Amino acid sequence: MTNLLANQHDKSSDKIVTTISKPPEVLRILVEMAGVRFNGNAGWDIQVHKDDVYRQILAKGSLGFGESYVAGHWDSRTLDELFHRLVSFDVDQKLVGWVRLRLWGELLRQRFINLQSSQRAYVVGEQHYDIGNDVFEAMLDSTMSYSCAYWQDADNLEQAQLNKLDLICHKLELKSGQKLLEIGCGWGGLARHAAKYYGVEVLGITVSKEQQKLAQERCVGLPVTIELMDYRDLKGQFDKVVSVGMFEHVGPKNYPIYFDTVSRLLEDEGLFLLHTIGMYKTTGCLDPWTDKYIFPNGRLPSAEQITAALNGRFLIEDWHNFGHDYDLTLMAWWDRFNAAWPQLESKYSEQFYRMWKYYLMSCAGFFRSGQGQLWQIVLTKQGRTKVYRSVR
Repeated sequence: MTNLLANQHDKSSDKIVTTISKPPEVLRILVEMAGVRFNGNAGWDIQVHKDDVYRQILAKGSLGFGESYVAGHWDSRTLDELFHRLVSFDVDQKLVGWVRLRLWGELLRQRFINLQSSQRAYVVGEQHYDIGNDVFEAMLDSTMSYSCAYWQDADNLEQAQLNKLDLICHKLELKSGQKLLEIGCGWGGLARHAAKYYGVEVLGITVSKEQQKLAQERCVGLPVTIELMDYRDLKGQFDKVVSVGMFEHVGPKNYPIYFDTVSRLLEDEGLFLLHTIGMYKTTGCLDPWTDKYIFPNGRLPSAEQITAALNGRFLIEDWHNFGHDYDLTLMAWWDRFNAAWPQLESKYSEQFYRMWKYYLMSCAGFFRSGQGQLWQIVLTKQGRTKVYRSVR
């Protein structure tokens, strides 16, 4: 590798000029095939501030790419478009040969260790959802919905999230007096909406202490109970079950027990709606940077994995994909977070700002590429006598 930073003396101007070396040929070719250049003029090009970026990418792949961005070693004017191009071209997968040992180590870790066991269930709550409610209150709409909005017939985040909440309630055919279980209730947005406007009694569970606290405050006066617990410990019977944005933390090793648990809790004539991010193909592990800094121990399911787990357990009544709406949602979250940063920066570091920007923008590019999808799947038990009609 070349030296990290070369200082050259410009005799004509008698000034010190800082120059950045050229990228290794393998990286230059790889990103250029995706329509991206190092130190190019396009908004999505990578502007390198420190040569260590190249070493980090070759040594650690996408993990090194993200860590060097957070450290301020490179920038891009339109980070979302950069990721759209890189993800569409599968650049991270094409780097496998250079980071093979590290990748195989991660694959083996996820193959032989249950990273989403009941003992590890609260890790993501502590490391992500408990970082500070002020961040999420600034970024999210008034419903505090931290999942993909439904932008059909909506031109702003608030309306799109309300549309999503009503869509879920209609798909579940909620009726006054019914009991609804929400597995992964977040800050209580759906529980509050369903109880207030559809007259149902709700039990919501979360693995985040901060979410539980705020959800309880937001649902005061409504027939809503919010518990801090793992889904495997649930008991009782419910007319309807819903899970929004939580299945990504379950993990393939636990899909059978997850669906068996829902089946045990759901009345025979009930409905179960699963709202989850999905991958367009089955992969061995989550993006290493996202796993380390955003959603520890997370796994995004493929359709193949979900249908295999559902086999013999549930009937699929409806499968609705609106993944491109997540791109719009993430960009709306970024706009709100960025606008609120002057009120947040006294509490959070510049590195946190760059980490959060990288997180939101990389996810937006992921969904824009089509590799990331958003599924709402309506499931019933075999033998249900009522006919289900799909809702859009």
